Amino acid sequence: MDKVNANGENVDELLGAQAHVWNHIFSFINSMSLKCTVDLGIADIIQDHGKPMTVSELVAALPTLNPTKARNIYRLMRILVHSSFFAQQKISHGIQQDGYVLTNASRLLLKHNPLSVTPFLKFELDPILTKPWDFLGTWFQNNDGTPFDTAYGKTFWDYAGHDPKLGNFLMKAWLYYSTITKIINSNKKLLKTPINPLAFHLQRENSWPFIFHTNY
Repeated sequence: MDKVNANGENVDELLGAQAHVWNHIFSFINSMSLKCTVDLGIADIIQDHGKPMTVSELVAALPTLNPTKARNIYRLMRILVHSSFFAQQKISHGIQQDGYVLTNASRLLLKHNPLSVTPFLKFELDPILTKPWDFLGTWFQNNDGTPFDTAYGKTFWDYAGHDPKLGNFLMKAWLYYSTITKIINSNKKLLKTPINPLAFHLQRENSWPFIFHTNY
């Protein structure tokens, strides 16, 4: 029998709804942790190690890591393992330890992978492009063309024209996007993993950059 609280609400459904909201509140942690992985070059470091890599070995191999932050690498890797970007394998160095290995997803973060998603990731998760999302509610209530216009007082293209870093990110991201779009369109019937309906819709309608593009 389902539990019901004093207000007549199903307790299990209420807790499930709370969990659903919490998951969305904290979902940014996944994307920011992924960006951190790319910034630190963790996937390439594990790949170059050539075998399962312990957290202590990973810490020692990070060239720019502040020693006072070393203990937090384990916490970062827990998030990334949970998100299936890395996996753990049992290894033996006198005592049983877990070593990190790449997954199919993290191989797409390798610098020299022809299908590396890194350029697209760096572009989409750059603070310049994440800031307009904070203005989405304001944008729906004003006359600006895009949330980017609301955040910066100018169009994305005007901004990018005066910011070489962003322009370079855009060029590399668009090259990746064009390449992966061709692959998706050529192999849709062969794909074993379903494509997120929203992502596919944005790809199909060429409307993925609506946050800064007026033609959506």
